[in-house]
Amino acid sequence: MNIDFPPPSNGIYNNANSSRQLANYLEHEDLKRMQKGIYTEGFFNLKENNLYKSQVIKDIDGNIGQLLKTDAKFYAIHVSPSENELQTMGSTEQEQAEAMKRYIRKIFIPEYARNFNKGLSGADIKFYGKIHFGRSRSDNKLNMHCHLIISRKDQSNKIKISPLTNHRNTKKGAIKGGFDRTTLFENAEKGFDKLFGYNRQLTETFEYCNTMKNGNMDAKLQMQDVELRTQEQSVEPAIDDSVDKSINQPHAQSKSHTNKQSGLSSLFSVFRSANDSSQDQEDEQNLLKLKKKKNRAGFRM
Repeated sequence: MNIDFPPPSNGIYNNANSSRQLANYLEHEDLKRMQKGIYTEGFFNLKENNLYKSQVIKDIDGNIGQLLKTDAKFYAIHVSPSENELQTMGSTEQEQAEAMKRYIRKIFIPEYARNFNKGLSGADIKFYGKIHFGRSRSDNKLNMHCHLIISRKDQSNKIKISPLTNHRNTKKGAIKGGFDRTTLFENAEKGFDKLFGYNRQLTETFEYCNTMKNGNMDAKLQMQDVELRTQEQSVEPAIDDSVDKSINQPHAQSKSHTNKQSGLSSLFSVFRSANDSSQDQEDEQNLLKLKKKKNRAGFRM
């Protein structure tokens, strides 16, 4: 799962003014899909679907109490599942879109609110989402992702919140609370796995990707060691009982045959030992007789 916060700019992500420019951009895919006769997704929030762009602009632009002219009025967030995650979310675009809205409402927005450490819940966040199904610069077959426009102020228009602050749960000073993006990424990932029953591999985790990109050499080596051990464990596949029986049957017969041969060999060795012992006794008696004859003949051994 890739979650990113596009930095404010003078273009479509200019958040010091109206949200109209960004809302207009988020509808650019709809016209192409409608011309092809493919369904489109309207804007949505925590409880409603298929909302009009005019409502989004009016609601976001009207929730700016006590903000200065140069202050950010809203923030944009991209939530982009991987192809494997999308396959888990559904087999059709509509199924994936419904799953994405469920994920945003049940997991992402509540985690976003909790991260400010101000006692906020998902219901306190004023946001609108828009689902896109394609990417112009991607070769992937599955590209569904979600754009979010989130107000700088909470639903009450009293609390100012920013996911781009550098504060982390500050207790003292003018700014209290803060926002920990790393914690958001980790909890949003865990929430996704739990919601959809997704079996996430080590190399798909935020911890792995963040360590390999931003960690020091020791951290990277430790992570590579964990990856190697994980791969070694996955190389030992479990053998099905029915397959095991069919495979081991000839082996059992061979083993039984070997055991029989071993038993016969042991039996023959006993016979050989008995024969050898009796032969040794006979040879010893013959040698004594020969000595007696030679002694009588005057020979000394």
